[in-house]
Amino acid sequence: MSDVLDAPIRVSDSAAARIAEILKEEPAGTMLRLAVNGGGCSGFQYAFTLDTETTGDDIVIEKHGATVVVDSMSTPFLAGSVLDFVDDLVGAAFKVVNPNATASCGCGTSFSV
Repeated sequence: MSDVLDAPIRVSDSAAARIAEILKEEPAGTMLRLAVNGGGCSGFQYAFTLDTETTGDDIVIEKHGATVVVDSMSTPFLAGSVLDFVDDLVGAAFKVVNPNATASCGCGTSFSV
């Protein structure tokens, strides 16, 4: 389990609150999994799923009752990133603020490095 301070990705307070809210409705032990997959209009895309299991090389980040899991293949693409939750006039969504992305699409779900 990663300490919030040394994790390769940080979880904002608003993201942690929204994740904890979502997980209250799920079975005990459910976590939000964040992954980077090939595809999307910019080359890579973020994938958000609910998961109940981790693998030995997963990074587990806990903050304010929220648990986020990142697989080791995605970690280099997310190093230094912040997982945030934005609720504005356009809508509510998780957003990854990724310093490694050299370009991203308008919807913010895909990026290139």
